[in-house]
Amino acid sequence: MHIQDILLATQRPLVSLEFFPPRSPEAVKTLQDTLNQLAPLNPDFVSVTYGAGGGTRELTRGLVAELRQSDVFDPIPHLTCVGHTESQIHSLLEIYAAAGVSNLLALRGDLPVGTASNSGDFQQAADLVRFIRRFNERGLHPDPRGFGIGVACFPEGHPATPNRMLEMDHLKAKIDAGADYLCTQVFFDNHDFHDFRDRCELAGIRAPILAGILPLTTASGMRRMAELAGGTRFPARLLRALQRAGEDAEAFRRIALHHSTEQCLDLLDHEVTGLHFYTLNQATPTLSVLRTLGIHRHPQV
Repeated sequence: MHIQDILLATQRPLVSLEFFPPRSPEAVKTLQDTLNQLAPLNPDFVSVTYGAGGGTRELTRGLVAELRQSDVFDPIPHLTCVGHTESQIHSLLEIYAAAGVSNLLALRGDLPVGTASNSGDFQQAADLVRFIRRFNERGLHPDPRGFGIGVACFPEGHPATPNRMLEMDHLKAKIDAGADYLCTQVFFDNHDFHDFRDRCELAGIRAPILAGILPLTTASGMRRMAELAGGTRFPARLLRALQRAGEDAEAFRRIALHHSTEQCLDLLDHEVTGLHFYTLNQATPTLSVLRTLGIHRHPQV
C-alpha cells in the first residue's frame, strides 16, 4: 500500500518494524521465528535494511521478495546513495516496481569500511529522492503516484552535520525533492524528539514523522548502539537506573524495556504519527513494549 494511503487509513498510532537481511542459515531461522511471532501485530509496514555501499543488495531484494508473498508484511526496502550509479538505481527501481513494491526509504547510507569517499552518482539523499521522483513522473510504476518515498532524520543531530541549522536545510531539501514522510534514527530521550519536531515546524517541514524506537535488553547491545549510531545519547535518568542494576542482566532488561515503554507512552500522549521499532530481528522486546502499551493489532477484514 502506498504510504499516503497508509497514513490516511491506518489506525493510530501507525506501527512499523525494521529487519535486516540474514546472512547465515541460523540467522534465517531466527528471522523466520521473529516474523512468525510478530505477524499477529499486523504492522502497517516493515522496512528492510541495505548494507553499507549496497553490501546486502541481493539479500535485501531477496527478503523483500519473500515478504511480498506474505499477507501480513508490506515491505519498504532501504535504498542508499553510496557507491551506486544512476543505472544501478534505475535497475533496482524497475525490479521493485515490477514486484509491486509501493514505497522506498531513500538514504545517503554508510561508506563501506576502509572507504574514504563516495564514488557513486548520488552525493546526498536529496539527489536520490529526486531521481526516484523522476522515475515516478515517467509512469514506470503500476501505481500512478509511483513509489512513496521516506527519508531519515536525526532528532539528536546528524553525526556528519554538527551545524544544526544547516542540518535542517538538508532535511528540508529532501522534503522539497519529493519525500513523503520522515523516519527518525534511534533516540532515547524524548526531549530531543519533541524539540526536533518543533524545529521541523519552524523550518516549514510538514511531512509526517515516525519515531524510531529501539527496545534495549542488554548492556552489550547498549554499547554497540552507542558506537554504531555515532554517539547516541542516553538520558541520565536511564543511566542511573541501569547502574543500580549492576551485573544483574534480568534487572537491566526490565529497566531498559520499561524505559522504552515510557518513551512510547509519552510519544503517544504527544500524538506521534507512528512508532517505528528497530527489532534487530528479535521479536520479544518489541512485543513486550507493545503489549504493555495495550496496543493489540489484528489483521483487518
